Amino acid sequence: MEYDRHLVTKSWNDYELLDSGENMKLERFGRVTVARPETQALWGKNNSEIWNTTNAIFDFHEKKGSWNVKSPIPEPWELSWNNMCLSIKLSGFKHTGIFPEQMPNWEWLQEKVTRLESPKVLNLFGYTGAASIISASAGATVTHVDASKQSLDWANLNAQKSQLKKTDIRWILDDALAFAKREVRREVKYDGIILDPPAFGRGAKGEVWKIERDLPALLEALTALLSDTSGSFFLLNGYAAGYTPRSFAQAVETAFGNVTGECGELYLQETNTERSISAGIYVRFTR
Repeated sequence: MEYDRHLVTKSWNDYELLDSGENMKLERFGRVTVARPETQALWGKNNSEIWNTTNAIFDFHEKKGSWNVKSPIPEPWELSWNNMCLSIKLSGFKHTGIFPEQMPNWEWLQEKVTRLESPKVLNLFGYTGAASIISASAGATVTHVDASKQSLDWANLNAQKSQLKKTDIRWILDDALAFAKREVRREVKYDGIILDPPAFGRGAKGEVWKIERDLPALLEALTALLSDTSGSFFLLNGYAAGYTPRSFAQAVETAFGNVTGECGELYLQETNTERSISAGIYVRFTR
């Protein structure tokens, strides 16, 4: 395993990190500009004037966060990356339905899927479906699992907007660990596995997910699901506070053994400066 890699997302047509500082970041998603809290941004803002054009700001009042909309915003609006078209909106917990720092992993997924012949891909904790859509667009048949009906509906809409066929992605409303264990009993194999687990969550039937307790068990189940085919791949993303890339990598190595891969941090880089924000961690490998 190659440790401590840095993957940096720079701006593209529909996304920019315009500025950051004073515990905030200013981003453009398509034609909408939003300001959100960012604890990593300990520095001063580079361009104070540009913040005056913000369409919406996520504020905290009495420890509760909400969007303060400054000017009209379409609900939802669209954002594109390559052949993927996503419907995004101002949702709770300061999110918009897309995590642009994942762009280097999207490129990696495209490459891995394209090299395989009619691969089957499993996406656990699939949320609004970017990784599923990218994999399906590259030629994979995808099984997308999420415990939230709202997220599944959102992901399905994104797949439709990206002009995928209904048969390209199978949508499963289920707890990730429970589904993986059933797939093991069915002796199912996947050529690619993607997962993005939260620190805490609840399954479709009220199952409680705690990453410190359940991630090792999930990884163990996934060792039986990942195909031994040359070129099969595994991608683990992380946003859980307190965990380092090496923590995730060593958990993966404990389950899968000595694999050829890498781990590190995901960064967003400002459009007009060299400054960047650490936005997540990842582990990935190929057989």
